[in-house]
Amino acid sequence: MFTVSLGDDGAELCPLEPWQAEEFLAHMDRARALVDPWIPFAGRATDIPSATALLQSYADKQAADTGRIYGIRLDGTLVGGVLFRIFDATTGNCEIGCWLEAAAEGRGLVTRAATKLIDWAVDVRGMHRVEWMASSANTRSVAVAERLGMSREGVLRQAYPYRGTRHDEEIWAVLAPEWRSRRG
Repeated sequence: MFTVSLGDDGAELCPLEPWQAEEFLAHMDRARALVDPWIPFAGRATDIPSATALLQSYADKQAADTGRIYGIRLDGTLVGGVLFRIFDATTGNCEIGCWLEAAAEGRGLVTRAATKLIDWAVDVRGMHRVEWMASSANTRSVAVAERLGMSREGVLRQAYPYRGTRHDEEIWAVLAPEWRSRRG
């Protein structure tokens, strides 16, 4: 398995695989309170079988070239992750998502990890459009999209119900030429 350094602070990006379900579940248990208000991701991994199934679904997506999931480790401990929720090589469009546990907030880990994913998507896989979708109320996620230099393209008002509340969903994106020019 490979890891990619995210900086000098011991942070690394690495694939998450089904055999890591126990570690992933322990991490989700730590992250659940922070993640669950915004996305059903944490609620889908509540025991070893469901954590394994979630990771297996991404292993299947990776095999089909339609998605991938990566963990963010800090000093060897799984503290968050990023993923290609959607990856469509035919159209050149993908969507990135993220999550993080509270103990790892404020270090720029998600921004650094998402940057690695965008670099790979644009430079290696030839993606033209990278999207970021977030509830308007999820100000931390919206701030990551801004730090990545994405453009806010619009808001889908009351786009989806979650936990009994309808959420506005913001659409952010960066196009490959924009991404390349920002990097110089």
